[in-house]
Amino acid sequence: MVMLLGLLLTGSLYAAFSPANADNEAKSDEALIQEGRDLFLVGCSFCHGQNGEGVSSQNGQYGPSLIGVGPASVDFFMGTGRMPLQIPGQQGPPKHPVYTQDEIEAIAAYVGSLGPGPAIPDESEYTLNLTGDERQEAIVKGGQLFLANCSACHNFDASGGAMPWGKVAPTLKNTSDKHIYEAMLVGPAQMDVFSNGNIAPEDKAAIIAYLNSIEDNPGYGGFSLGGLGPVSEGMFAWLVGIGGLVGFAYWIAAHTTRSQKKEEEA
Repeated sequence: MVMLLGLLLTGSLYAAFSPANADNEAKSDEALIQEGRDLFLVGCSFCHGQNGEGVSSQNGQYGPSLIGVGPASVDFFMGTGRMPLQIPGQQGPPKHPVYTQDEIEAIAAYVGSLGPGPAIPDESEYTLNLTGDERQEAIVKGGQLFLANCSACHNFDASGGAMPWGKVAPTLKNTSDKHIYEAMLVGPAQMDVFSNGNIAPEDKAAIIAYLNSIEDNPGYGGFSLGGLGPVSEGMFAWLVGIGGLVGFAYWIAAHTTRSQKKEEEA
């Protein structure tokens, strides 16, 4: 009898509370999506269309379709301040976000409802939970992956660089780990998409750990010239190094004995 009463009580409580909780969660998701749609119509629909289908004109495309880009794309572009653009058509530079994080999550929920796409990653996905030698080995592997897949655009020092057609690969320094992970997932601008099938999540976390490690390293080589590589170093060598030698040679020639005699004769 005691067991029977316990089962009846447990079943009654489950029937009373569980459906209500499920309904509340569904309503909460629907409310979040509706809030995101309201924000989207005000701040995003001019370029991306009222239903995220994109907007094209005779002069080109104002904004691409957002169907299937996923919440991670919204969180990256809006969390880094790249969206909304001040002028449609230009590459979005990182700046202070216009929207709050709650508003970004609402818009991301709405865009995610338009079609399946990469979700906003959890902190455990982009954090390297290793210590000691294992962590150092993962950082070394992350450096090798970065040099093989990322340094051609972002520079060996992650300082960024120029790209074709007036585009720029931004610096990765002072960029949050989450946004670096999201950039690999969604491939913003001219960047390739590195899905989990191309680069495993643990390897993405290793790349991020490597980027954090080079930020902490001191510059043993002196003035780094921004870490931009051979272009800036070559320009410095020509303008300052060779230019200084030419100026010094001119100064020597102007102060020789022959030049002083010519001045005295004149």
